[in-house]
Amino acid sequence: MTEQPSPSPQPGEPPSPAARRLLLVHAHPDDESINNGATMARYAAEGAHVTLVTCTLGERGEVIPPGLAHLSGAALGQHRMGELAEAMRALGVDDFRLLGGAGRYSDSGMMGLPDNDDPGCFWQADVDQAAGLLAQVILEVRPQVLVTYDDDGGYGHPDHIQAHRVAMRAVELAARDGWDLPKVYWNRVPRSVAEAAFARLDDDLPALPFDKAGEIGDVPGVVDDALVTTEIDGTAYAAAKAAAMRAHATQITVAEPYAPYFVLSNELAQPLFTTEYYELVRGARTPGGRESDLFAGTGTGSGTTAGTGEAS
Repeated sequence: MTEQPSPSPQPGEPPSPAARRLLLVHAHPDDESINNGATMARYAAEGAHVTLVTCTLGERGEVIPPGLAHLSGAALGQHRMGELAEAMRALGVDDFRLLGGAGRYSDSGMMGLPDNDDPGCFWQADVDQAAGLLAQVILEVRPQVLVTYDDDGGYGHPDHIQAHRVAMRAVELAARDGWDLPKVYWNRVPRSVAEAAFARLDDDLPALPFDKAGEIGDVPGVVDDALVTTEIDGTAYAAAKAAAMRAHATQITVAEPYAPYFVLSNELAQPLFTTEYYELVRGARTPGGRESDLFAGTGTGSGTTAGTGEAS
């Protein structure tokens, strides 16, 4: 039986120590579904309180469908906010927020473009100020687990790098002000898993609605297997993840009928992972193989471990 979701703490009221609370920090709408959709759906279904903080509305994203190609700037941002809400419904997540409120920070565009110099873009944000806004969320929700990107943002996008900086600084600020967050993870994909998935993609490509396959370098956060500490089996939530990704229609096309592949605006097919992988960078790792629960060792999760390293 599915547990009832853990209630969000009321202002001034500490949350129950036993309630599991997961916070994810992402740069744009769609990043959460691609990187963590199965994890979010699984924990939401199991009764954890899942909170998503998105730092921008992705106003400079490239639009895939011709019928939506007229969208740009603020209009695209508003549309993507609607896509985000639909994706969260697919994942069963009720608590999703824009850092500082909608429009506080705008999309910075790809690294090296003049867009990076826009004083209102996230790349130009004062890290301590933005981290202070996120720390307020941490102090309200008091998550045991935070998930974000590594220091390269997974693939070098300025907003992803900035989301990493802001998230890690917010953890420090929240600890100073009373909530020492037990565990922080970075998104990862083991190299062996990526290699196996792209080998399958090469075999499956003739039957897909896509013409060309991408490369491992197109997948953010691919690292040597030894760096991966945690794998979350979300295969039971594959349909929810695919639905969430499909909701981000301006940015993602998922193979139809359902197949574990998708394309972004570059039209290069890549795998849709339903087992999702992480590197623990703050907090104590439980003994044994890879963790199979982000909450392991926090006193709120199962604390079980697994470590097959198999592709999914």
